[in-house]
Amino acid sequence: MPKLTGLVAAVGLLLTATAAILATHIAMPRPASAHEDHGHFSAGEPGDPKKPARVVNIKMFEGSGKMGYEPARIEVRRGEQIRFVLQNDGEEDHEFILATVAENRKHAQVMKKNPDMEHDDPNAKRLLPHENGEIVWKFTKRGTFEFACLIPGHYEKGMVGQIIVK
Repeated sequence: MPKLTGLVAAVGLLLTATAAILATHIAMPRPASAHEDHGHFSAGEPGDPKKPARVVNIKMFEGSGKMGYEPARIEVRRGEQIRFVLQNDGEEDHEFILATVAENRKHAQVMKKNPDMEHDDPNAKRLLPHENGEIVWKFTKRGTFEFACLIPGHYEKGMVGQIIVK
């Protein structure tokens, strides 16, 4: 009988520990993220790199207290797929984040708390100085969208552009 009592006590202890671990993980808040909704993109959807796309070269730069993109305004047709070829000509890291103005404002607040946040979303790319990158995007919705660098201070120095989808 003492062996059975010990076994029951051990199983009880194991179940209690498991319940405590689960309760801790369930109750713990997750860290804030600007990328909580990976499946929804306001400006369209990730493009298919195997399909034809119009190439739009975007240069990122800084100098004389200003930062920006060239070009800073792009027009596309609804349904068009664009291959953004990004080139950071600056001496600082820069980003290209495609979203609505409101979404970028919300993301900018998170970036102030996490300035080194990595972006692995199809609508965002962070580039080191003199680095190149690409984003392939299909614009499925009409409207005005924004691309911006949300590294703290960069947007305020002019690192923002506009995409008009007709």
